[in-house]
Amino acid sequence: QVQLVESGGGLVQAGGSLRLSCAASGRIFSNYIMGWFRQAPGKEREFVAAIGWSGGNTYYADSVKGRFTISRDNAKNTVYLEMNSLKPEDTAVYYCAADRSIVRSPLYDYWGQGTQVTVSS
Repeated sequence: QVQLVESGGGLVQAGGSLRLSCAASGRIFSNYIMGWFRQAPGKEREFVAAIGWSGGNTYYADSVKGRFTISRDNAKNTVYLEMNSLKPEDTAVYYCAADRSIVRSPLYDYWGQGTQVTVSS
């Protein structure tokens, strides 16, 4: 089992920045690909970003490329999502997820409880 706890969400004006964190416990953190997904009201959960085991490979949705940066610190069992130039359409609940092999599909084995990000116009 892997337990994931997100933090760092909140209310920000358009153009602002937020940094989300996801602390993991349980299994060996460095064995897992870590992903961020988001779900807006009335919409399906969508892929935002993912990072490989060592942090050398990163993947982004086109909608956030160039604005968001995913990173991980395996010594701290934590993955981060730095979000810049936020837009109202980025408003959603953001979820952290862990899986041994999946990158973009929302079929990750483990999920956090989510953190709300609200971007006002």
